[in-house]
Amino acid sequence: MHTTELTKRHWLLILTLTLLTFVLGTSEFVIVGILTDISSSLHITNAKAGTLVSAFAITFAIATPLVMSATSHFPKRKWMLFLIGLFIILNALYVISTTYVMLLALRMMTAIVTGVLISLAMIVASENMPIAKRGLAISFVFGGFTLANVIGVPIGTVIAERYDWNATFLLTTLLGAIAFLASFFILPTMHSPFRSSMRDQFSLLTHPRILMAFFIPSLGFGATYAVYTYLVPILKGMEAPSGSISWILFGYGFISIFSNILAGKIASYNSIGRLRFVFLVQAVVLISLYWTTDNFIFGLVNISLMSLMAILLTTSTQLYLIDLAGIYQPKATGLAASLMPVASNVGIAFGSALGGIVYHQGNLMSVTWVGGLIAILASLLTFLSHRLDQKQKQAA
Repeated sequence: MHTTELTKRHWLLILTLTLLTFVLGTSEFVIVGILTDISSSLHITNAKAGTLVSAFAITFAIATPLVMSATSHFPKRKWMLFLIGLFIILNALYVISTTYVMLLALRMMTAIVTGVLISLAMIVASENMPIAKRGLAISFVFGGFTLANVIGVPIGTVIAERYDWNATFLLTTLLGAIAFLASFFILPTMHSPFRSSMRDQFSLLTHPRILMAFFIPSLGFGATYAVYTYLVPILKGMEAPSGSISWILFGYGFISIFSNILAGKIASYNSIGRLRFVFLVQAVVLISLYWTTDNFIFGLVNISLMSLMAILLTTSTQLYLIDLAGIYQPKATGLAASLMPVASNVGIAFGSALGGIVYHQGNLMSVTWVGGLIAILASLLTFLSHRLDQKQKQAA
């Protein structure tokens, strides 16, 4: 790309990919809002219904890198259109699902399709934009997930309450069809890269720098979710009126839109250098909750700052992993693009579990210290990565 400005074609591609991630995010996240409806309809416990969430996350984390490696030589446009079509079929099957086993199988298949499509969307956004605008483009694409939480999930939940949970997936099926049409007309034809073996692909993971970069977003998301997972109990401890909690959660999601915008600005220049200090600020924000939640207003302001800090790392770490792959294993950029979404799922699982262990020891607000300490670890790892980058530049 020789141009340094975004053309109309660029913007159409960005908006199409953002629409796609919005649809994928709505389908993935809406299950949480309708979980009790599913358990009641299928006559299973809430705990068993909860396995639909964990099965999705586990399948996503394991299968996405494998499929991305095996299909790295596929023509991206045709492969993406095929996967979006498959996504539509799977969501249509949710509408007629009547058993837990069928629903579990559909969630696992959807997880594979979702993980691969997200990774491909990031590659397309990265490879088809001017270098200086890659951060902006990818921040928009990530923004689709934020909008899914703020808009898609509430709408899907309302549909389930008014009709039934199956009807929610009529919405995601329709949205999938719209995303397919937009993708059909907008996605560019991209040359398939040279074929590489699975061994070539996974050799990327033998590089310490790649593993280090992988754990930066894992720790970043882990820091947030050590606290966010238990935000409702924290709000109840703040004596938030029961009717206000859903509005506070909506506000949290709305603020994260601005977090996504800032993520693109951070990624525009010296992103890893900037992230060193972003994580330190995040640590201060999370630990401060230990005291500020004694006051309802101060607590809400602090929670708002927590939301603002939550996803500042996404765009920078996504581009960083792709760029490192270009240095250490150019044949594995597809695998590299899948690592950030996988890292986020690892971090969410790790942070939630660690926070849960502390919570069940009896002191809820200690989870804020857990989150803060994880953020400090993320900062230290980012400091080390940045230092190694500087040494590499000096050596060159």
